Amino acid sequence: MRLPFDISKIEGFDWDEGNIEKNKIKHNVSKKESEEVFLNEPLRFFDDEVHSKKEKRYGVLGKTNKRRRLVIFFTIRKNKIRVISVRNQGKQDRKIYEEIERQFKQESEVK
Repeated sequence: MRLPFDISKIEGFDWDEGNIEKNKIKHNVSKKESEEVFLNEPLRFFDDEVHSKKEKRYGVLGKTNKRRRLVIFFTIRKNKIRVISVRNQGKQDRKIYEEIERQFKQESEVK
């Protein structure tokens, strides 16, 4: 899968305190859970064209260490991931992610 940015240049996370609080209150997702998603496979990155007016934004479907399925919207600033919004995957997101997990499992079994 081709990523919409060069992941090898990512140096960590750049957190906005307001976004940490907003995501915790609105969606009950912690900063730690958000970061876990980027460290677990499989991941499905996509462009967030709707919210990319001022700066390029992306989305990712993934899961936490406890297998909670999340969708995260973020941007890249100075080679760091800046999470803007994170929430549980909706019905359509889950359908897509379940297929990605099936494909990932099949590919892993072949290796």
